[in-house]
Amino acid sequence: MILVGEGIHMISKKIGGAVDRRDPEPIRELARLQAEAGADYLDLNLGPLTKKPGETARWIANTVQEAVDLPLCIDTLNPVALEAVLEVCKKTPMINSANGTQRSKETILPLARKFSADVIMMTINDEGMAIDPDERLEMAMELVEEANSMDIPSDKVWVDAVLMPACVNQEDILRYFEFVKMFPEALPEAKTITGLSNISSCGTPTDVRGLLNRTFFVMLNRYGHSAVIADVLDKELIQLNQGGLPDLETLIHRAMDQETIDMGSLSETEINYVKTVNLLMGNQLYSHSWLEE
Repeated sequence: MILVGEGIHMISKKIGGAVDRRDPEPIRELARLQAEAGADYLDLNLGPLTKKPGETARWIANTVQEAVDLPLCIDTLNPVALEAVLEVCKKTPMINSANGTQRSKETILPLARKFSADVIMMTINDEGMAIDPDERLEMAMELVEEANSMDIPSDKVWVDAVLMPACVNQEDILRYFEFVKMFPEALPEAKTITGLSNISSCGTPTDVRGLLNRTFFVMLNRYGHSAVIADVLDKELIQLNQGGLPDLETLIHRAMDQETIDMGSLSETEINYVKTVNLLMGNQLYSHSWLEE
């Protein structure tokens, strides 16, 4: 699966402070670490960037590109900041967080066309967010059609079906899986993408977030999901993506298939993965202490 490294985020005190001081080294170091870990893209989450958006955005992008030779994924709703980054990108970039709203059509998609950028489009429009798999797929098709009408080809569109956190809406997980499974037949040239850490956000204890993210990742990968925005410094996640833990993948697949598994023959780590699959499949109600139940 394609990995977009999520670490360069303006909300981070380390990154935000480095930007304020115009200190390039913390940003370069994080960019290098993510590139060495196996990232295919680096996400630049710039937020609204209201202060000197053009100059600041260019400085961040150039700082990253001086350190690594990877394409950028730019996440900002500020069109001035977005265009400033697109102007200096050395490789074909990806624009994050477009959608089906009129504002997005007027400000984001024209920039994607102008710079021949790939674009992530969320299944949201002026009427709200798609919920069930059929609604998500219908809106995804509308998003791709809208992009095509602006001369953005389907193979440059990445659909983000807005995954809800497990502790907020556990039922949404199975709906998301159904959407992913239907997607390739309906939109064979477009791709799917999600923020992997969304599944464990909004309250999941820090010490088990990685386990939840990795388990969900393997399940998505089995269903043909195209890409995730993720913590690429999670070494076990990288191993899973590179096929370096085949026995663990097989165990997760067996749990997905509801096979009878002898838990007594498993290590504690393996047991935790099986329990997490059961949680994600809806066989167990979410609680922060699901591993203890």
